[in-house]
Amino acid sequence: MTTTRPEAGLPHLAALLRHFADLRDGTHGEGGDTVSRQGKERHFEHAVELLHPYAVQVLQEFDTALLLGTGEVAASGTRRTQDRGLGASWTLSWPEQRESQVAPITLLAYYGGGFHHPHLRGATVHDWPLNVFTPEQAAAEVPTLRAIATGDLHNLVFQRDYRIVPALTRGAR
Repeated sequence: MTTTRPEAGLPHLAALLRHFADLRDGTHGEGGDTVSRQGKERHFEHAVELLHPYAVQVLQEFDTALLLGTGEVAASGTRRTQDRGLGASWTLSWPEQRESQVAPITLLAYYGGGFHHPHLRGATVHDWPLNVFTPEQAAAEVPTLRAIATGDLHNLVFQRDYRIVPALTRGAR
């Protein structure tokens, strides 16, 4: 077993450890510097600004490659949610989707009123397609596999707590 830190080429694991350290320490922000809800909301608003160009980029990639340029990307900006939290969304809609009356492709950043820190999600994300027939296709699935494993571990911590992650309880962080 190696003891390489997640920052060494695995940024998704470093982000997950920051997320769990927030839970452990009761803080949020770079270096765990924020405790107040107001400060955490400022961090969320800044995160939405930082994510904006990348969320738009990803949706435009889908529009170009799959919707043949027929799609429309929209961004909500940061808004107050019904539970007194904050949310921001980026959506990609297109004629066939609207006619079918299904949700657009959605990227959602949200910081629920009772949450310790913010999260990302999609409108319907649960399953990913699996159509792998070559070693190259399998290798191309690494980002997807990372996203699934990251989401799964996050949900397992949510079901229990951060103490199920040894990197947070054995002095690695």
